[in-house]
Amino acid sequence: MAECCCGKKKTVLLYACSGGANVAEVADRVCRELMFAGEGTMFCLAGLGAGIQGMVQTAKDADVNLVIDGCPMDCARKVFDQAGVKGYKYFKVTDLGIEKVKGVRCTQEQVNTVMAKAREVLAQA
Repeated sequence: MAECCCGKKKTVLLYACSGGANVAEVADRVCRELMFAGEGTMFCLAGLGAGIQGMVQTAKDADVNLVIDGCPMDCARKVFDQAGVKGYKYFKVTDLGIEKVKGVRCTQEQVNTVMAKAREVLAQA
């Protein structure tokens, strides 16, 4: 995880779209790989959407919330907006030239593309 002031580690929370298409799988895999690499902690988007107050507060208290949406439906972004969590970092998989297709698996190349973007966004956070 990135360092904050005084050498303290930033709290970086990672959220992935959980839809049924390949772009959702990409978002999920990238968040998990970032978590396993120690670059953040994957957190529950559904809990925010359900309005679970402790989870909403955890998101509000985080130093960085990285939200990766799969497609132009912007479901993950809308969950954050409705929960009142501000200042999150955000991007969409489809904005990176990856086409949304239902019923197919994502490719490692797609994961690599989105991973590079996620690391770029986190480096700027």
